[in-house]
Amino acid sequence: MAAAEGKLSPDANVNGHVVSTKDYLDPPPTLLFDAGELGKWSLYRAVIAEFTATLLFVYVAIATVIGHKRQTDAAPCSGAGVLGIAWAFGGMIAVLVYCTAGISGGHINPAVTFALLLARKVSLPRALLYVLAQCLGAICGAALVRAVHGGRHYVLYGGGANELAPGYSRTAGLVAEALGTAVLVYTVFSATDPKRMARDSHVAVLAPLVIGFAVFMAHLATIPVTGTGINPARSFGAAVVYNGQKAWDEQWIFWVGPFVGAAVAMLYHQYVLRNGAAKHSFGSNHDDVEA
Repeated sequence: MAAAEGKLSPDANVNGHVVSTKDYLDPPPTLLFDAGELGKWSLYRAVIAEFTATLLFVYVAIATVIGHKRQTDAAPCSGAGVLGIAWAFGGMIAVLVYCTAGISGGHINPAVTFALLLARKVSLPRALLYVLAQCLGAICGAALVRAVHGGRHYVLYGGGANELAPGYSRTAGLVAEALGTAVLVYTVFSATDPKRMARDSHVAVLAPLVIGFAVFMAHLATIPVTGTGINPARSFGAAVVYNGQKAWDEQWIFWVGPFVGAAVAMLYHQYVLRNGAAKHSFGSNHDDVEA
């Protein structure tokens, strides 16, 4: 039936041998633990890249938030505004993904790293080192914002820490964070899909831009609810430097929500949209999706 419709099946039987007719190749699943990886400089170079990228991201993003609040206090209706803040987060992610994608993959977010670990695209040691580097980078980035704006203004304007806005329940915050992260992670998987990259050469070039745009859109929807975390490292770094009781009491929302959203987005992309890729990643011998 597939042949009659002018489509090739993913595998063809030629002289008793299964031959792939796909014009793309899904990479094999990464080993969950690869001891040899720990001895490679490329791993530690990638970890340094994640640390630096997260530091720069958190510095620029939170500095925009604090700067906006200072300007608004000095002159009402001035400053970047919600739209400008969303652009700062999304634009900086686009820049940093472009800069680091070839070195570390440009995760810059523990939720993204978690989703890629579940999809067997990174090993457990690499994922743990990435998350550690991201959290340390976020703390350093937030500390730089405090140093630039001064402790008094930093604390006065909330330190860029994520907290539930008045009138919203913890359930609402959890759902908002999960949905915002799902948008981001779904975009990451779609923009780095080997099938799309093989058939549409522009996809790889545009990947940083669309990922940054996903962050921008998620911020527009989520800023009124939680200030938008969708990145546990960003939320954690700001909470450490700001050290407010409310930020710590609600910190779990900004880890659980993004991790749940990331897992759901990964499962949707790998199992629903790319069932063959999912089966391949988890050890199946055949892809039963259309080529």
